[in-house]
Amino acid sequence: MPTKRSKNITEKERRSEVLGLPEDVAAIRAEIRKFFASKDSSGKRIGSYKHGIYAFYDYDSEPIYVGQTEEKLSSRVSRHLTNQRTDAVAMNVLDPFEVAFIEVWPLDDLLSDLTRAEKKSMLDRAEYTVFQKVLRESALGAVLNEKEIAPRDEIKLPQSHKQRIIPDSIYRLRKHPDVRIARRATTIANLARVISERDVSAGLRLTLLTQARRLERLASQRVDELGVKSDYKKR
Repeated sequence: MPTKRSKNITEKERRSEVLGLPEDVAAIRAEIRKFFASKDSSGKRIGSYKHGIYAFYDYDSEPIYVGQTEEKLSSRVSRHLTNQRTDAVAMNVLDPFEVAFIEVWPLDDLLSDLTRAEKKSMLDRAEYTVFQKVLRESALGAVLNEKEIAPRDEIKLPQSHKQRIIPDSIYRLRKHPDVRIARRATTIANLARVISERDVSAGLRLTLLTQARRLERLASQRVDELGVKSDYKKR
């Protein structure tokens, strides 16, 4: 006899229970949902804002990607991080595995009285402002955006919300430099293959260079922390 629980769950939920997700993936998705369900000082759910800017950071709090959205923040960001098909993920620009922190700047209040064209202009200015902010914070002075963000007049940004999305239970495992080095090497190989097979933009080639610099930096740090002697840096 079906239980009350089984009567109420949707077919999608039933399939999910049968097929299942790896525990770490399910735990991260739960953290993402929790972040976007949290409320700001006005009592509004962060994920429900329609317009906004978002930034992703890796396990060293190094900024890696900036974007804007005219749909719900939760929908746009979740598509990136649950590996659904977005340009950045499909082209191997962004590896969702690398994302440890999310920061968002909701903009609905700032755009409420503007025309559609004015809203787009303000979104572009806000994205450029965040882009310049994270570039200043980056140890490499670069992020993985493959498309150039055209210069705009910067704005005063609203209050942002930032959260780690990797639960404690798997944070140390995923943060391990050897694991991350392997992921970055794979991402670089996949991105290089895409570039070799297509007529791509200069921006995508610069992204490959940034990924290579990120890999070199992490591998160098790993050698240093293990006390491995190398004359690589002297060359």
